[in-house]
Amino acid sequence: MPRSALRVDAVLVQAVIAGALSFAHLHDLAAAAGQDGWKAWAYPVSVDLLLVAAWRRLRSDGPSRLAWCWFLIALVASLGANVATAGFLDLDHPPALLRLGVAGWPALAFLGGTLLAHSPAHSSPAPPAPATPDPVPEVEPEPAADESAAVSGPDPETEPVAVPAPEETPALPTAEPSPVVPVPAALVDHARKVADDHHARTGSRIDTDTLRARLGVPPHLADAIAAQLT
Repeated sequence: MPRSALRVDAVLVQAVIAGALSFAHLHDLAAAAGQDGWKAWAYPVSVDLLLVAAWRRLRSDGPSRLAWCWFLIALVASLGANVATAGFLDLDHPPALLRLGVAGWPALAFLGGTLLAHSPAHSSPAPPAPATPDPVPEVEPEPAADESAAVSGPDPETEPVAVPAPEETPALPTAEPSPVVPVPAALVDHARKVADDHHARTGSRIDTDTLRARLGVPPHLADAIAAQLT
C-alpha cells in the first residue's frame, strides 16, 4: 500500500475533534434546559447546519447583511454552549433565560434557514450595452454645372452632313484627300451648345481637344465637328 494513502490530514482531524466537542456541549446544554431524548441531539445539528448554510452563502454569493447576521447568531449559539458547559452555569439548576433561549431556538433556526435558502442573491447590474451610432447618410455628389448629357448614337434617319475635304497642297500633289466623316446634325447642335457654354465661361473659343473631351468622341469625329462649328 502506498505511503500517501496512510498519511492523515492534521487539519481534518482537528476539525473532527472540534466538531465533536462542540456537538457534545450543545447536547449537554439542551439536555440541562429540559430537552431530553432525541430532541437534545437535534439541537447541535440545527446549530451546525445554520452555521454551515450561512458560511456557504457568504462563499458563493459574496458578503451580505443577511448571511453575516445568521452566521453570527449560529456562532454565538455554538460558542455560548461551549462556555456555558465549562462551569460558568449550574447545569443542575439552569436559569430561566437559558431555558427560554433553548426553547425558542427551533423557530429562530427555521426562520434563518428559510431566509438563507430562498432570499435572492444580490447581483450587480450588468453594464448597459454601448449605443450603436447612427449610420452616416451617404451624400450623392451633385452633377457638375458644365457636365453635358450623354450623347446618343447617330440617328439612322438623319442624313449625314458631308464635310468638305481640304484643298490639295501644291507641294504634295500625290496626297490623297481626307475622307468625308458623316456627322449627325443632332451631334453638331449639341457640340455648338457646348462651345457656346465654354465661350461664355472662359471668354475664348473651345479648342478641338477640349471639345473631344467634353463630347467623348474620337479625334477624327471631333475634327469634323470642329470644322462644322467654324
